[in-house]
Amino acid sequence: MSSIMPSDFRALLHGPVRTYYLTTIFGCIGLGLTLSLSVVYIHDIRHFSIAFATYLLAVNALVALGITPFIGSLTDRFGPLKVLVTCTVAQAFALFGFSVSTSRFEIIASSLLLASMSAGTWGPSSVLLTRMIAIEHRQRAYGTNFMLVNLGIALGGLISASVVNLHRPWTFEHLYQAMAAIEFLTVIPLLTLRRFGGPVPDEQANESDGPGGWTQVLKDRRMLHYLLAALVLLVAGYGSLEAGFSLFVVQNVHLPVRAIGIVFFFNTVTIVVAQLFVLRMIEGRSRTRVMAGVGLLWALAWIVIGLSAQTPHWLALAFLCGAQIVFALGETLLSPVAPAIVNEIAPEHLRGRYNAASGLTWSLGGSVAPLFAGLILGGHLAEYWPLFVAGGAFVGGLFALSLRRSLTPEEDGLVRAVSS
Repeated sequence: MSSIMPSDFRALLHGPVRTYYLTTIFGCIGLGLTLSLSVVYIHDIRHFSIAFATYLLAVNALVALGITPFIGSLTDRFGPLKVLVTCTVAQAFALFGFSVSTSRFEIIASSLLLASMSAGTWGPSSVLLTRMIAIEHRQRAYGTNFMLVNLGIALGGLISASVVNLHRPWTFEHLYQAMAAIEFLTVIPLLTLRRFGGPVPDEQANESDGPGGWTQVLKDRRMLHYLLAALVLLVAGYGSLEAGFSLFVVQNVHLPVRAIGIVFFFNTVTIVVAQLFVLRMIEGRSRTRVMAGVGLLWALAWIVIGLSAQTPHWLALAFLCGAQIVFALGETLLSPVAPAIVNEIAPEHLRGRYNAASGLTWSLGGSVAPLFAGLILGGHLAEYWPLFVAGGAFVGGLFALSLRRSLTPEEDGLVRAVSS
């Protein structure tokens, strides 16, 4: 263990950091219960059209896109903890509402609330972790947190795969209700982290008030370049995985919905097993080159996913599991370096906004991907959809690689930064 997790980093894994990591894994068990089931739930359980389900995901992403800058400003003004706790509680109510929604209006209302509150959790959470960890350990801390996220998702996915059944709608309802309960419970340990979750000092808060704070973010060309690269990668990565993968598996590969949980289990187990080794491997290496490697791995994964539709069922499942292993290796590369770049170039008094801007790429990616998936999967080109996505992943990797010349060696991870 000491060879893959240095002693100076292991010494940090106590007290508040341990509490933070426990909330991560606990909350993500709930996330794993329902990951990538939204379209199936809306279409096959609530009997709305595929177009409605995919367009609703796109609208949700646009709502999150609109609220994220506001969340960033609130995080800088009031501190990450207040924002995180408020959004987590509201998200729990939204999940419960989603589980009992049957009409079009109810589905839309609960989905929009859920999307807006989800947008308010990841950014403040990243700011909170950044404050708890010295700069020289942050890249490793982000990667470790991501590993725990996926360990929780893996456990939740196992439960989901053993319970969910298209012929028993109540199984979907109970999964969403269980996730709502878990969200409520995660608030309790979060409240013990108050000393890390307050606002920045008054003089810095005054600097970040008003539109000038966001103007400074948007004038940072390094950040804008990063956002473009991240957006293209996320459209071809997580956005397409959430928006179209489950439909492709059910309708084009012709596997049962239970197979989705099995496939994602291989994804998350790969991350849990490989993340610490990957963190050691990329230490001192160019973060932008690592991001370019993510694009290559994800392109390969989507090509294999496309090939799965041309194989027998037993082999198709093996193809999908293999593709998710490759995709997961890309995730282990992206998870530590992406937030490290953002928080390396972000000034402390604007850290909430910088992380919110990074979160915008997730929301915008989640908006573009469902629209694209809906057009392709709903038409006559469904079999080519993975190839289109693979091309996008490759282009995103090229954009990331071109960012290198805009960063200092410290920002690119070639020289280890040390806390002053």
